[in-house]
Amino acid sequence: MNIAILGAGAWGTALSISFSARHRITLWARDAEQISAMSSIRCNQRYLPEIPLPKELCLTDDLNVALDDAELILAVVPVSALRTTLCQIADLPVPIPVIWACKGFESGTSLLSHQIIEQTLPQGFSSGVLSGPSFALEVARGLPTALTLASGDGDFARQTAQSLHHARLRIYSSTDVVGVEVGGAVKNVLAIAAGIADGLGFGHNARAALITRGLAEMTRLGLKMGGNAETLGGLSGAGDLILTCTGDLSRNRQVGLLLAQQHALPDILRQLGHVAEGVYTVREVYQLAQRLGVEMPICAAVYRVLYEQIPAESAVEALLSRSPQTEFRLP
Repeated sequence: MNIAILGAGAWGTALSISFSARHRITLWARDAEQISAMSSIRCNQRYLPEIPLPKELCLTDDLNVALDDAELILAVVPVSALRTTLCQIADLPVPIPVIWACKGFESGTSLLSHQIIEQTLPQGFSSGVLSGPSFALEVARGLPTALTLASGDGDFARQTAQSLHHARLRIYSSTDVVGVEVGGAVKNVLAIAAGIADGLGFGHNARAALITRGLAEMTRLGLKMGGNAETLGGLSGAGDLILTCTGDLSRNRQVGLLLAQQHALPDILRQLGHVAEGVYTVREVYQLAQRLGVEMPICAAVYRVLYEQIPAESAVEALLSRSPQTEFRLP
């Protein structure tokens, strides 16, 4: 299959490397200097300097070249750039199926990616979301990973998952787009909370409690938005949450660790040099929870640390001082 991957960050590059063994991949980035450097040294020096690019991987900064003969488009850009990227392909004479692999809510609108798709692309585009517990570096190294590909069209999800699936990258299909997207978005916020707890030295017991109660928050929001509980307890929900809250490669967890050390947020973001989606997602999650009447105290605490300048330790103390409740509430 001819696949155009739009976005040459760490995740777009990792998927390009992973899929190159079975498919013809063209990796596109709008930054001509980045593409020139990658072509010259055959690696993505900024995002994945340890991993060489396959010789058969095509690189371009020309979108027309990337889309020429493409049978599938994989949009791997931050949510903030998704709408702009989709507008560039909306006028294709023949619709090409589109899969997105970004996680979060659009800033200012609180829209999930599939809602941006609905507003941006005309009818006729088959589409779906690819998500799950996956660090780009491990995928690029060929380490075993499992993901979920969800689409409202079950046949499209199954067929595309089968085409992309290989021994080191297992891909399961689903029809629960909302559940997959909510899991992928909220887990980044909870990873910041886990980093704060770890940075304050609260130990493994606290981390396990935070992940479990965070999953409850994620599930409440996901169900309210129309997702399924099974999805939120699966790869793209609980699986991604566990990985992002415990793995040292998690940028969002790193944000939390540095917040616990009283670093200022602008300094943290400069130090990371990569996008940490949870920093922006938490604003939309907080506003959605308020609007929909969903109780999400952990996410609210992260919001207050980031945007109301409440010290991390004070936010944690406020969480711990909440009155005890039943673990599982009847509807």
